[in-house]
Amino acid sequence: MPQLPDDLDAVAVRRWCSLALEALGRERAEIDAINVYPIADGDTGTNLYLTVESAAAAVEAVFAAHETGATAPATADAVRAMAHGALIGARGNSGTILAQLLRGMAGVLADGGDAAHLRLALTSAADAARQAVAHPVEGTVLTVAAEAAQAARGEDPDLRTVVTAAYEGARAALARTPEQLAVLGRAGVVDAGGRGLVAVLGALVETVTGQAPVRGPRTASGNAAKTPVTVDGGSVVGLPVGGTPVEGVTEGSLPAAGLPAGGLPAGGLPAAGLPGGGLSAEGPLDCPEDGGAGPAFEVIYLLEAGDEQVARLRTRLDALGDSLVVVGGDGLWHVHVHVDDAGAAVEAGVEAGRPYRIRITHFATESGHDVRVQAEPAQRAVVVVVPGDGLAGLCTEAGATTVIARPGEPPASGELVDAIRRAHAREVVLLPNDAALRHTAAAAAEQARTEGVRVALVPTRAAVQGIAALAVHEPDRGFDEDVVAMTAAAGATRYAELAVAERQSWTMAGICQAGDILGLIDGDVAVIGSDVPHTARTVLDRMLAAGGELVTLVLGEDVPDSLADALEEHVREGHLAVDTVVYRGGHQRAPLLIGVE
Repeated sequence: MPQLPDDLDAVAVRRWCSLALEALGRERAEIDAINVYPIADGDTGTNLYLTVESAAAAVEAVFAAHETGATAPATADAVRAMAHGALIGARGNSGTILAQLLRGMAGVLADGGDAAHLRLALTSAADAARQAVAHPVEGTVLTVAAEAAQAARGEDPDLRTVVTAAYEGARAALARTPEQLAVLGRAGVVDAGGRGLVAVLGALVETVTGQAPVRGPRTASGNAAKTPVTVDGGSVVGLPVGGTPVEGVTEGSLPAAGLPAGGLPAGGLPAAGLPGGGLSAEGPLDCPEDGGAGPAFEVIYLLEAGDEQVARLRTRLDALGDSLVVVGGDGLWHVHVHVDDAGAAVEAGVEAGRPYRIRITHFATESGHDVRVQAEPAQRAVVVVVPGDGLAGLCTEAGATTVIARPGEPPASGELVDAIRRAHAREVVLLPNDAALRHTAAAAAEQARTEGVRVALVPTRAAVQGIAALAVHEPDRGFDEDVVAMTAAAGATRYAELAVAERQSWTMAGICQAGDILGLIDGDVAVIGSDVPHTARTVLDRMLAAGGELVTLVLGEDVPDSLADALEEHVREGHLAVDTVVYRGGHQRAPLLIGVE
């Protein structure tokens, strides 16, 4: 059993993220099943899970950077990484608001993790989340967050007391949500987003006390609340808002989602709203209670912009549609809105700053509910992770579906699953192009397989290997044959990259100093240089000493074309039979990527 923390230090934050991810993993299906407001799209639990997955991955990256040190990271580094990871990985309304809650907490916990700071952090989180939603509605996760903060107030200096009080306050608030939102009361469920927040706070209780708390909301008597689901006016299923089966329900009478297989009549949850019914976008927290067809598009993007520009963006997007949630700060924002004019929503982001990771989902109206319009799936597709916009364009032209991995923002498994779904094919070849994404890509592939997609993971370790694999891709030949050819092409490509040393450290090539240019070949430091051109030439010579027919150069955003010309001339002079191709990678981590086939 881990040592119980006296305050929320970096180790405690790491464990909290891990336990929260486990809790949402256990409860995601139950949370998806009770997602009835304002659109029964059945994905709130999944969106929350993917958001926390991104937050946990960011915290793990901070600890990985300190593996060679004798001490753990600073608390401020851990909580800021948690908030940043949640921001860039947020999914849907629920995930976006959870990201803002974590950001609000991080702003206070960076200064201290004792009971007093935690009380302030909970209040800051609730206030920040409410301000991020254009038109807040009571009976949602916003209410649960506010009540958790209220319950934690006081003077008790014990961290465990504060955490437990916040959790119990959240459970009590969650149990009351059906009284505040009539649509929840009619369906006999609590708010799905609030239920997810209770799970996250429960993980915090377990982190601090070492004991897993009682699951689900509570009634005034302290017992788990049981709220009936009504069919034809009669209470036939005692579905507990905590998700646990109750007496009177026979085995086989409910589907896995915990709802009647035939769906509910008017006033209840329609069959189209069940998970797996084709719905694709989580509904807004600020929609009218009676629902409606709603806008035609869901638009989501990350945005680099200043506070003043974002204030104007909020006003413009609020006039364009609904479900507007804008979270973030310090120059990076996550924007979520439902609109009829997707182009206008993106243009508004362009005018405000630099939008990226843009996702647009198109909806059509069917029986008053939002469903995704799906064409017949293609036979085969390729999904590629690329380090910059330039390579994304190149791979898109080649017919691939791309996922951009920006510096410090590796994609989570949920983003890769989303890309596989966007590819809309029966067979998918997945190229992660990063050794660090091996497990993430494997998890995404496994998830896609459960959805009926045949996925082959080619373990490419660098973008240049992915380019080589994509170059030999032939969708008309057999799947296994195509995968073998792509794997062989990737394996025959040696890869290198140039990086700038951030600190003094030991490497396989000797001791480097901060600011040195490092040449990494096949993942290991092989050359330490003082400038990019000289280091690049040395790396090329070492790689070509073992032979090669084609050199691929991928230039970063700030690297001049003259470097590519000089390196191409260097290859031509020293290796007459070797060709060179040059691509612009755009905004990527490394100033130069090199491949030799």
